[in-house]
Amino acid sequence: MTAPALSLRHLQVDFATRRGTLHAIDDVSFDIARGEILGVVGESGAGKTVTGLAVIGLIDPPGRISGGEVHLSGQRIDNLAPEAMRAVRGRRIGMIFQDPLTSLDPLYRVGDQLVETIRTHTTLSATAARRRAIDLLAEVGITAPDRRIDGYPHEFSGGMRQRVVIALALCAEPELIIADEPTTALDVSVQAQIITLLKRLAREHGTAVMLVTHDMGVIAEIADRVAVMYAGRLAEIGPVRDVVRQPLHPYTRGLMGAIPTLDGVGARLIQIPGAMPRLTAIPSGCAFHPRCPLAFERCRHQRPEPRIAARQAVACHLHDEPPTEDPAP
Repeated sequence: MTAPALSLRHLQVDFATRRGTLHAIDDVSFDIARGEILGVVGESGAGKTVTGLAVIGLIDPPGRISGGEVHLSGQRIDNLAPEAMRAVRGRRIGMIFQDPLTSLDPLYRVGDQLVETIRTHTTLSATAARRRAIDLLAEVGITAPDRRIDGYPHEFSGGMRQRVVIALALCAEPELIIADEPTTALDVSVQAQIITLLKRLAREHGTAVMLVTHDMGVIAEIADRVAVMYAGRLAEIGPVRDVVRQPLHPYTRGLMGAIPTLDGVGARLIQIPGAMPRLTAIPSGCAFHPRCPLAFERCRHQRPEPRIAARQAVACHLHDEPPTEDPAP
């Protein structure tokens, strides 16, 4: 069997502060197969972006990976020296950020940035790299790429800039792409185009995609599997069809109930009470129990571990065994 493109095993990320050590990511494990899109979803502060930054080695001090392992196609990469990790980024792992202007230098032409990235990670000549850059722009849907390649970022619309960033991520034909909220800043019609593009690229290139988002609607449209994060831990993970149709964790049910549907005109959306806990005040037991309508005594004191239920894995005491206590009022 071939190794998954990405494998996280018991990943932990800590931040040292004057108040003590804060656990931003706490024992997270999952795999992403080649050509698969895994959606990582949750509210702000759930740990989605930090997980992606840990994979590509961009956790800045005082943060650090304090435990677990990150494997890329079977090779452990979380313990690589900084120089070796820089060689992995861009060549084997591509990154798509929410705001394309953070990835594009406004002072340089789009083509120069593409060519520089291609030549950094390949042995192509300048002429061949420019040809490759034009082909990439065409592949991501930039019209007249042989002309637009000499444009500056400000001459492109937001959706076109995001396509250029996707082309940058594909320059070295990476094994994994981490896309952090790639559609949030775009209007709905452009979002649909970017979603279609990412699905096609994953299928045709066999590239694994870790899609970080807070939008369950985007996840339902693009992902093969979905991982739901809460307070730095995995609440639920499984095939997107199963998680969307029959969510097992109360938090996942709340996320799904907050999505409006075309056939639910006039129906009241579910609101999850409270807010994501701060890293300085994560509750004992299940971190979601103060907001959970189904919490019982064990939830307050014992942290649930992921268990297989149907085709999903869920970290919830409701699926350990039938509770013997009545839900708390």
